Amino acid sequence: MTETGDNERPGPADLRAASRDRGQLRIYLGSAAGVGKTYAMLCEGHRRADRGADVVVAFAETHGRPHTAELLDGLEIIPRVPVPYRGTVFEEMALDAVLARKPQIALVDELAHTNVPGSRNAKRWQDVEELLNAGIDVISTVNVQHLESLNDVVGKITGVPQRETVPDSVVRAADQVELVDMTAEALRRRMAHGNIYPAAKIDAALNNYFRPGNLTALRELALLWLADKVDEGCSATARRTGFTTPGRRGSGWSSRSPAGPRATR
Repeated sequence: MTETGDNERPGPADLRAASRDRGQLRIYLGSAAGVGKTYAMLCEGHRRADRGADVVVAFAETHGRPHTAELLDGLEIIPRVPVPYRGTVFEEMALDAVLARKPQIALVDELAHTNVPGSRNAKRWQDVEELLNAGIDVISTVNVQHLESLNDVVGKITGVPQRETVPDSVVRAADQVELVDMTAEALRRRMAHGNIYPAAKIDAALNNYFRPGNLTALRELALLWLADKVDEGCSATARRTGFTTPGRRGSGWSSRSPAGPRATR
């Protein structure tokens, strides 16, 4: 796959080729809001902490979901830093505080987030790069619609433009990418039960972005993107070891976009 973006962006090989003191990146990939990425990130944080690792929550966005918010209990939270912008004060990850604290593992939600103007870095994935370069392992989250290469496809499927993106090269360079999977039916039930958005937004969400066809198409995109990343890893292993494994490309899989008339039904 050819990565989009300017020539200054690092490719997977560049990002992996840092010194052995570089931290490791684990990403929970989801097909849509509400599948459980932040929940999975916080659960993994607890699991690592229970095993004796030094874990901090550098940034977690619970969106008011009580079951997710409960998982913050028992984990050290680095207070956010206020950033004033155009008469309003926003809260961003306190990057310098996390670097100074230097934990073994930092939990950093929403990898594609755009920082408030005036922040040191324009994007949160750039903050994460600083943490990794400082030797801190990072566990993060991202939805498939925020992957740069899929931006146009997702817009055609959902009719909703995605303004926040992360270069595919950043996610492909992660040491681990785990799909947080959920069927369209299960996600719509979760929405209907009020476990994703406030009650006032549920009907609009179910009738628009969270239509079954949209969710099915986004889920297929996430599965195909991750399968392509796995296939890329298998190819790299084959080149390095001379051992070949059955490839996805010859097995009937297709990386074609599921966009089409049925995707929006």
